[in-house]
Amino acid sequence: MKFDDASWHYEGDYPDDLPDSAAATHIGMFLAWALLHGMAGEELADDSAEALAALQRRELSGAQFLITELDEKLIDEDLNAEGAAFALAYYVGDDHDSRYIDDYFAAFSVDEASLYRVPDTWEHYERLAPAIDARYARWVREGRPQYVV
Repeated sequence: MKFDDASWHYEGDYPDDLPDSAAATHIGMFLAWALLHGMAGEELADDSAEALAALQRRELSGAQFLITELDEKLIDEDLNAEGAAFALAYYVGDDHDSRYIDDYFAAFSVDEASLYRVPDTWEHYERLAPAIDARYARWVREGRPQYVV
């Protein structure tokens, strides 16, 4: 299953003044969180070991990882079973009503019109990560339901 693809974003009503890579920022921040929490799929861990190490050292952002290692796409096979289940419940959500994007909007005080303007920095990741941590902890506590509320 494909959770997200940067091209889905920059092919639509995308701001002309931004590079295509800005469409990967929100995807990359979730990806970085999952990978930093040991949720890489087995094949990804093997094939992208150097890039994973660079991500862990924060020499590579999640968006950069998404672009260089995953062809701008986040799919279920990139994550282990736990990561894919959490991504489906939180990142995709019920009927594509993503709690992740709600948390992203809140963390950066943005909306759909300014979603792509969040800078791809580790400082911004650190602002968002506690919200993901909280959602993950609740998801685990509630028995890993199909969707996060």
